[in-house]
Amino acid sequence: MSDHIKRLESWKVKYNTERVKQTLDELRPNMLTRYEATLAQLVAMEEKTKQVLNECGVHTILYVPYLNYSRQLLKLTRQNISGESAKKAAQVLLDKWRGRGLDPDVLAAIRFDVHSITAP
Repeated sequence: MSDHIKRLESWKVKYNTERVKQTLDELRPNMLTRYEATLAQLVAMEEKTKQVLNECGVHTILYVPYLNYSRQLLKLTRQNISGESAKKAAQVLLDKWRGRGLDPDVLAAIRFDVHSITAP
């Protein structure tokens, strides 16, 4: 049997859509549970961030970049980075967004009030 025929047959077996669907159907309940939990955490974080921004008097037109900063901090904490490593990584993110023109005091407030990460 030639090589290309073997490859084609292997591909057909590997990409059997019925088997892929069966696998996904088995995984879906747990995937949905994890997605719902993550989505709830994201919405709660965004609401807290908006409260901090409101308290700091930030114009609503600037909410998007501040929310993006807060989302990056959330991603950092979801990766189980903690302690000094988390503080240093959060400081790097703060410096990045300060370089983009955001107020470092507001960024620090988001870091501490929303994500409970102190300065390094």
